[in-house]
Amino acid sequence: MPLKRGQLDAAAASEDGVIYARYSSHSQREESIEQQIEECMAFARQNNIRIVHIYADKAVSGKTERRTNFQRLMRDAEKKKFRVVIAYKSNRIARNMLNALQYEAKLDLLGIRTLYAKEEFGNTAAGRFALRTMMNVNQFYSENMAEDIRRGLMDNAEKCKVNGRLPYGYRKGPDGKYAVEPKEAEIVRDIYARYLSGEKIADIASFLNACGLLTSYGKKWGKNSFHKLLTNDNYIGVYRYSGVVIEGGVPAIIDPDVFWAVQRKLEEEKSLKGIRKDNADYILTGKLICGKCGSYMVGVSGTSKSGALHYYYYCNNHRTGGGCDMRNVRRDWIEYQVALLTQRHVFHDEIIEWIADQAVEIQLQEAGNSELPGMEAARAEKKKAISNIMAAIEQGIITETTKDRLVELEGEVKALDARIAAAKAVQAPVDRNRIVFTLNWLREGDPMDKEYQRRLIDTFVKAVYLNEKEIKIDYYYAGGDNSRTVPLSDLEPVPGGDGGPVESECSSKVPSAPPYLRCTNTGAVIYVTATGFVLVCPIEIPRGPGK
Repeated sequence: MPLKRGQLDAAAASEDGVIYARYSSHSQREESIEQQIEECMAFARQNNIRIVHIYADKAVSGKTERRTNFQRLMRDAEKKKFRVVIAYKSNRIARNMLNALQYEAKLDLLGIRTLYAKEEFGNTAAGRFALRTMMNVNQFYSENMAEDIRRGLMDNAEKCKVNGRLPYGYRKGPDGKYAVEPKEAEIVRDIYARYLSGEKIADIASFLNACGLLTSYGKKWGKNSFHKLLTNDNYIGVYRYSGVVIEGGVPAIIDPDVFWAVQRKLEEEKSLKGIRKDNADYILTGKLICGKCGSYMVGVSGTSKSGALHYYYYCNNHRTGGGCDMRNVRRDWIEYQVALLTQRHVFHDEIIEWIADQAVEIQLQEAGNSELPGMEAARAEKKKAISNIMAAIEQGIITETTKDRLVELEGEVKALDARIAAAKAVQAPVDRNRIVFTLNWLREGDPMDKEYQRRLIDTFVKAVYLNEKEIKIDYYYAGGDNSRTVPLSDLEPVPGGDGGPVESECSSKVPSAPPYLRCTNTGAVIYVTATGFVLVCPIEIPRGPGK
């Protein structure tokens, strides 16, 4: 949306920003867009932000991704065309604060702040931190509920009872255990025999479809319908569920000799070509920053001289030849140190009490800013309009227009019902005692545990700055000192590890075929794969950390 004359009045602004405005239904007027923009412009002036563009979506729901101008905003954000996004409220960015927070996180990774003109908690570290805490509490209780369900499923598993979808060829017996479905079992045996005889998968699928037979999903057979069927050892009597393995726990359909012959044939036909994918998980992605040049540190992997695979973070500026000499750092070492420092810094009694108070306050603010009353009022009006049309129909007054309007109103009421239900679910209050209990539970976690590391870092850590002498962590927590700087020499060694942050004697596996670049001074290799990934072989570093 082009800016009107007079809207660019912050000549001395220190940052370039944009505005996003939206109204979601025909019950709102276009003037609401203008009102949102006016409030956002005032907010920008107060905060010395120069507005360079306005994005607006009209009559589009916040819960859909199909918002043309919002998607344009996200694309422009990736191009770093601005540093700040301002919205009237968080529900303009998305349908609720939780969704808005997800978009805020995406923008944050790009170095772009998200501010809300009419929500104080939307643009403060304390507010964002308290909201993350509530998300963490809800996740904890959801996991507890899931654990209760898992216990019931595991009890079933110990008794070889059915858990989940049955494989083709079986049905659930009266005792809850696997029972053979005779007709389907015969088809399974025929598929195994055809495959062993050399018949192609595509031809087997065509034969089954020609016979009018469907998969267990009620669909036609295709190439992807056979892998699970041909590799499932349920068919030779093995019961499997979530680590529970019981030989003879299922009535067998296939002879073991036939099953293992099929496995050998599948293995022989498997292509050995392909590029190894790096499936390593880097918890500090988007948060670990080189303390020397300010560039993000990215996760890469490689092998040591002994052939062992290692994971580490590498300064992106160094990797791309930008001149930074920051050395790579072991992934497990830095993630452990950040988790341990966070655990010791955050979980004090007074801080836990402060977090709980902030979370309760945020909930009250969110309830006061709710769109729920407006949606309920709109629903009541539409229900009244439906009643009026029904009364007219009963009196014999009916036209094609009347019918179309009735269908339209009923559709709008159904949509409002869904939005109201979602809004009520989001507003479900989190008890203060539950928050305190969860934080106390988090305090006792094991900083070596990867899932615990992820939870701490996602919830509390805003950014980590690392150089060869010290580590600095910025926290979302704003009830006091929200950062901590520690010399590397004061850090504890990783239990069971070698205690060192630096990855030395590492040489990534680089195919012999080009394209690759080799440094004539150090022998370091950079190889660009067909998928665009860059595998970097760092040089051996003789110095220890901080020297």
